[in-house]
Amino acid sequence: MTALFTLTPEAVGTIDADSKQAILDQLAHCFAQVYQLDPAVVLERIEEREKLGSTGFGRGVAIPHARIPDLARPVAVFFRLTSPVAFDAADGMPVEMVFGLLSPESAGAAHLHALAAISRMMRNEQMHTALTEAPGAEAIYSLIANDIDRNVA
Repeated sequence: MTALFTLTPEAVGTIDADSKQAILDQLAHCFAQVYQLDPAVVLERIEEREKLGSTGFGRGVAIPHARIPDLARPVAVFFRLTSPVAFDAADGMPVEMVFGLLSPESAGAAHLHALAAISRMMRNEQMHTALTEAPGAEAIYSLIANDIDRNVA
């Protein structure tokens, strides 16, 4: 999708989850299904990263991320939750949106640039509101694709 990472329309949706673990499980399943990755490896790497500290970004957003083997370029998944879920976020607020990112093991700077772009987008108040109010996955995907393309160019 962008120079920074791939996000396909199939990797965007609304999910129902009742715990942080349920979110991570669904995230791993989506990464595996959409990008043909091993769900066990994805979940293991994301959980390892969460043990270092919550990826709960604040303002109702989490950005779970990890580096995994056998990946050609960074890939992403975006979920909007049907109801807020506790995620051990820095601000103590529950999570309503999850933006997952996986990068190749050797993608040092590329991983950081992709995380920075996602972080900037999720800090933008107008974008945050638009994602919250978007009527469905197609609208969410369009918002994200347009924002990333505009800000990378």
